[in-house]
Amino acid sequence: MIKQPTCLVSGGAGFIGSHLCEELLNRKYKVICVDNLLTGSKNNIAHLLENPDFTFIEHDITNPLPIANSQSPIANYIYHLASPASPPKYQKFSRQTLLVNSQGTYHLLQLALSHKSKFLLASTSEVYGDPLSHPQKETYWGNVNPVGLRSCYDESKRFAEALTMDFIRNDDLDGRIVRIFNTYGPRMDKEDGRVVSNFINQSLEGKPLTVYGQGTQTRSLCFVDDMVEGLISACEKQNTNKEVINLGNPDEKTILDIAHIIISLTHSKSEIIFHPLPSDDPERRKPDITKAQKLLNWSPKTELEKGLIATIDYYSHI
Repeated sequence: MIKQPTCLVSGGAGFIGSHLCEELLNRKYKVICVDNLLTGSKNNIAHLLENPDFTFIEHDITNPLPIANSQSPIANYIYHLASPASPPKYQKFSRQTLLVNSQGTYHLLQLALSHKSKFLLASTSEVYGDPLSHPQKETYWGNVNPVGLRSCYDESKRFAEALTMDFIRNDDLDGRIVRIFNTYGPRMDKEDGRVVSNFINQSLEGKPLTVYGQGTQTRSLCFVDDMVEGLISACEKQNTNKEVINLGNPDEKTILDIAHIIISLTHSKSEIIFHPLPSDDPERRKPDITKAQKLLNWSPKTELEKGLIATIDYYSHI
């Protein structure tokens, strides 16, 4: 009889993490969800708590996990998603962000190594900074301000990548790095502070939509279900060890375009107002997903309007 595989998901009570936990359970894995609830929420996993294959551990991974010294293997797969991810949150919790992406990553890498787990680091498109290369390929090194307001996130994720590669090279860890581009969908925190949540909240409340700069800067929005599919493929496929892989939607839209689409879908009478561009805000963001298409046979499937309708419905009922 084949033993039921187990996945450990750090940041599992967060937006993407909770969807990942749910889908792994749907695929008949046991799931250990670890989250200190700094930016995650128990509400995101409330519907999973009764599942006998789901275990929630409230814990800050900047400290070793209490189960780390177990003699039996803890998890076949470790997904490391723990970190504040939105600019308002990681700037508010800057020290915690720096530590979870450094100390926290180190502890989980050690855990993966000692228990022979496959390891996936959820990195970010923010490692590319305000890119001088477009679209962004995995071979691009980035244009990042190491001492700016975003550096607590950008640079700690870059460090997490370097540390993961060190374990892969020197300890033969079975690991991969996924750079997540802008992701949206239900369970995204209402106070997330990024473009989709801001615009939906403002539209539903009939408030003016706040566009920074001229609204010509671009984002590429990936629906959360597509992202979760990509993460699982990246961790499970046999040809992904040592790889760095972009996951995101290459359908590039301007901020102004996104504002108009959301106003239309919410049937809002909201106007658009313009504010100065924040420091280090990236001008263009678009993933080159050629590698994901080749290695994982993965591309996002959800059309923007369909994904936004589902997200608007979620925000309308919270």
